[in-house]
Amino acid sequence: MQIYLDYSATTPTRPEAIAAMQAVFNQYWGNPSSLHEWGQRAATVVEQARMQVASLINAADPESIIFTSGGTEADNLAIMGVAHLYTKPQHMIISNVEHSAVAEPVRLLESWGWQVTRLRVDAKGRVNPHDLKAALQDDTVLVSIIYGQSEVGTLQPIEELGKITRSAGVLFHTDAVQVAGRLPIYVKNLSVDLLSISSHKIYGPQGAGALYVRPGVELIPLLSGGGQEKRLRSGTQAVPMIAGFGIAAELAVQEMPTETPRLIKLRDRLFSQLNDIPGLLPTGDSHRLPHHVSFCLEYADGEKLSGKTLVRQMNLAGIGISAGAACHSGKLSPSPILLAMGYPENAALGAIRMTLGRETTEADVDWVAMVFRQVLQRLSPVELVVSH
Repeated sequence: MQIYLDYSATTPTRPEAIAAMQAVFNQYWGNPSSLHEWGQRAATVVEQARMQVASLINAADPESIIFTSGGTEADNLAIMGVAHLYTKPQHMIISNVEHSAVAEPVRLLESWGWQVTRLRVDAKGRVNPHDLKAALQDDTVLVSIIYGQSEVGTLQPIEELGKITRSAGVLFHTDAVQVAGRLPIYVKNLSVDLLSISSHKIYGPQGAGALYVRPGVELIPLLSGGGQEKRLRSGTQAVPMIAGFGIAAELAVQEMPTETPRLIKLRDRLFSQLNDIPGLLPTGDSHRLPHHVSFCLEYADGEKLSGKTLVRQMNLAGIGISAGAACHSGKLSPSPILLAMGYPENAALGAIRMTLGRETTEADVDWVAMVFRQVLQRLSPVELVVSH
């Protein structure tokens, strides 16, 4: 018996998306920039997908969707595309729980002389809107706050944050990779100027993503070349991946009204079955991603017992989960997200995440809870209750 609970890392490509990709490989393989029939057939596929992805986030203008190779490129285009508008370093604001696809390009800008304010989060991982308002300066040119935190599941008050930045005349970007397809997104209501999404988080293929760019917002492209994607992302479009992305987006819109409540029910069921284990601390906020369950172990030691250890043991039992701590040069590093939320280092070494998806059932959740208890019983220095 195998159970996959790492849907925040990637999702299996759904059959409908694979069929759309196969059709492109077989029939619509032309270069979308070519003016002849073969090229125009491919261009039609791309534009159809653009409309499908625009509908996923309720963007009124499909031309506001710029296709990229994934969420990381979309984040980098947003951050660096704004930064390159300026000949002198300016001021930028992010949170201290950003995905590395935002945190790393911002760190690079900082090395170039940019001033960066990293907003603190509370113990639940949420940004205080008052802190954002207080951090704004005359030379602030961009705010980037993640919508749904991938490690702890916390949802940020993006609509409120967007209103603050809009009233200040500052551009606002959000990484919505974990949210798109799981919760409805209305970009106009969020007051965002830039929003990143990814295909392989919504059962589309890996290798495709998109950046929503509000009409009128100017960016400097990262790539120079043929000027595809409104000159913001040069290079021949990956038509098969884009087609699969479009189908996945369309089906996500159709299925969200039933799938999201189902995931919330399963998420809460898993939390309830594990919440009495001594030393196992839920992480994140109750206002969280619908598919996301996360914990840390307050008695983790980083050697015999860590999030990585639990991942390996669960994998031996045929269950796929993920850990928050990272291994660098053989040494385990605590989760920077949990450290930013105020957790001690040992607990941050014991971070785990279980994320649910389309194939997850109640029976899966019950089995995972039972196996996880047994794994902890073998490894933990404290006595656990094995049966719920």
